Amino acid sequence: MIAERKDDHVRLTVEQQRRHSGQNEFDDVTFVHHALAGIDRSDVRLATGFTGFEWQAPLYINAMTGGSVNTGVINRDLAVAARETGLAIATGSMSAYFKDESSAGTFSVMRRENPDGFIMGNINANASVDDARRAVDLLQANALQIHLNVIQETAMPEGDRSFSAWAPQIERIAAGVDVPVIVKEVGFGLSRRTIATLRELGVRAADVGGRGGTNFAKVENDRRNVADFAYLNDWGLSTPACLLDAQPAGIPVLASGGVRNPLDVARSLALGAAAVGVSGGFLRTLLDGGVEALITQISTWLDHLTALMTALGARTPAELAACDVLIKGELRAFCAERGIDTRSLNSRSEHLEPTQSTTGSAR
Repeated sequence: MIAERKDDHVRLTVEQQRRHSGQNEFDDVTFVHHALAGIDRSDVRLATGFTGFEWQAPLYINAMTGGSVNTGVINRDLAVAARETGLAIATGSMSAYFKDESSAGTFSVMRRENPDGFIMGNINANASVDDARRAVDLLQANALQIHLNVIQETAMPEGDRSFSAWAPQIERIAAGVDVPVIVKEVGFGLSRRTIATLRELGVRAADVGGRGGTNFAKVENDRRNVADFAYLNDWGLSTPACLLDAQPAGIPVLASGGVRNPLDVARSLALGAAAVGVSGGFLRTLLDGGVEALITQISTWLDHLTALMTALGARTPAELAACDVLIKGELRAFCAERGIDTRSLNSRSEHLEPTQSTTGSAR
């Protein structure tokens, strides 16, 4: 039953990606163009570090799947793409492995294909500390993701209905494993209050997992005999809204959810993200064109991100957080209601020291 659900998730996610309008609240974020801000491309470095992590680029392949024969093949190909492009990568939820150890290979294939890469396991907030350790051991994981998905569970026919134990269990897992814990949403966003709570629970980083990409309320609603949770399809906070709401977060914040292209990566970094994750868009490329197509896409994204940073005058991903941006539309309205000052973002480069780059400063 779990394997069938995992295959359903992949099928419905890709169908949703193919039908997506392509619009989301990233379109409400615009860089202020400074025609003399550009620097030499040779001075740009994509490497980034946070919470003790050292990544070759501020981009990672985020949690997707695992638990069935078909999804094991997908994880193998994703791991190859990560290995060939130097990206960090996360498995999908490992709940299937905890219930049936015969599915272990659909997850451990990532480490077999990517022996030196940065790999994150992924578990739910109901997992025991022992299960969390099993996940880390199986993957020789560098970090552990815990996903939050209360709206998905609510719409899921066989989903959980009890959530009060999640926070204390996250605290126990964070204290009980030997690798950093990252908590992520699956597409409904993390508010500043949630991120503050996660910091208190000992979580090392938060992946906002905002609305705008794969919609798991719709995925689960499409699996129901009667699609009676359709009113949840627009639930949640967008990724840009989460990033603006989170500051100052006190822990590194990662961006995922609705990231469509290298410009969205740059926008996320400019709004304070330490790194940016992609799932659905990469999955569609893999299933439509194969692993070589995905490697080409990722390589192109990294090349384009370097080009954008060159034009914006950002020598490092961190320096994008000092570039001037304009916030408009629904995102601006959200910020106004939440008391977030957006006007200061459109002229922050004017306050840099003379020795700093025209539009950027390292964190």
